[in-house]
Amino acid sequence: MTISKKYRFTAESELKPLALNRGTCYASDMITVEGFKVGFLYRQEPDFNGDSGWRFLTGFETDYYMEQSDNFGLFDVNVIANCDPEIADYLDQPVGSAWGRDPSIGNKFTEIKDFDTTDEG
Repeated sequence: MTISKKYRFTAESELKPLALNRGTCYASDMITVEGFKVGFLYRQEPDFNGDSGWRFLTGFETDYYMEQSDNFGLFDVNVIANCDPEIADYLDQPVGSAWGRDPSIGNKFTEIKDFDTTDEG
């Protein structure tokens, strides 16, 4: 049985061109279905041709949630930029970069220097 997800973003034809030609990424359903802002983003080595390496989470995902592959989807990076336009400023960061929202500075993103972006992590 396939469960259909109701995504929070509009039809692809209505998306703004915020991050075009950046490839694909993985994002949590908490962003794409539930409508939360991106709280944590990191870039790892791409898994396949066309993968940007970007991964987008809210920061509220539990270990159990993270283990369920159905809680994630593969999207064009522009779709996630339309879900949360604040990420667009970070998309030129290199592989190995990680950023998280910091409530002490108005929920702006700050670099996380000690996050392991490798799959073995």
